[in-house]
Amino acid sequence: MDLDHLAPEEEPVCGAWQRLIQAALILFLAITILLLAHYLLPTNSSGMQQQIRSLTEQVQELRQEQAMPAFVLNRYRNSICYIFGIYEVGFPNEKPLQRTRISGTGFVVAGSLIATNRHVAEPWYGDPDTDALVEKGATPRLEKLVAYFPGSPLPVSLTPAALSADGDLAVVRMNNPASPQLQPLPLATEKPNPGELVAVVGYPMGVLGMMAKAPTPVYARLAFRRDDQGAASELAALSLIRPSATCGHLGDVVGDKLIYDAPTAHGASGGPVFNSRGEVIGVNAAYIDGFSGGTLGVSSQSLKPLIEQAQKKTF
Repeated sequence: MDLDHLAPEEEPVCGAWQRLIQAALILFLAITILLLAHYLLPTNSSGMQQQIRSLTEQVQELRQEQAMPAFVLNRYRNSICYIFGIYEVGFPNEKPLQRTRISGTGFVVAGSLIATNRHVAEPWYGDPDTDALVEKGATPRLEKLVAYFPGSPLPVSLTPAALSADGDLAVVRMNNPASPQLQPLPLATEKPNPGELVAVVGYPMGVLGMMAKAPTPVYARLAFRRDDQGAASELAALSLIRPSATCGHLGDVVGDKLIYDAPTAHGASGGPVFNSRGEVIGVNAAYIDGFSGGTLGVSSQSLKPLIEQAQKKTF
């Protein structure tokens, strides 16, 4: 048999079959690709979009944290005041046995109300020397309590309006009208979590701290003054009543007590503690000597009942 004559007859059949198989494979691959594109690509795209959103939120949060100290100072500085007070302890019709000057910080929370520490509004609170005299029958008396606001040359007289019975918190009332531009600071509605960034604003070292920041001629003139209120009045007249901010992280939350590592000093007691969103989560209260991570504050959640109590109280 001559095979050369059969080959041309078989070739078209084999070629058609191969082309059919190739077409089927191409069609199968095309369908497979379409199915993969339909089911897998949207999922991957969705996952990628979610990662992008997550990264964007993290970047925004970092930017917010970095900008927060400047934000709270620029927006709320004028509502954070320096508090100066004098109290004496003694017996009736006798010369006082003790006369003490105090410095602290406060911030506007509502209308004419200022939040601070109880040991600022009632300066003998927790003072062992006063306690010893009171046990002997002496009586403590608040001689003076005034507030200086940034941008205002005149002091504002204060009166205690609500004192915490079991914590170092107080609300005081402004007796003479202050600037109408004073805006209440926003109190956080949620409990803070350890690890959050915090900023503490206040007047560490009181008048001495503000004098240290003053221009050299002002510092030279006031450095040896003994009258804190006189120096504060001169600083106010020169628009040098300015709070400072320090930053750190919230180390722990125990009940209504906040522990953070933002450094502070006496005079900053009663200052607001802000979270990264610019909300007040606490009131700065104390620090532990020798431990840089041991600054203590009281949760702003405990402040709200005192504000309500002070608002109901009439004079």
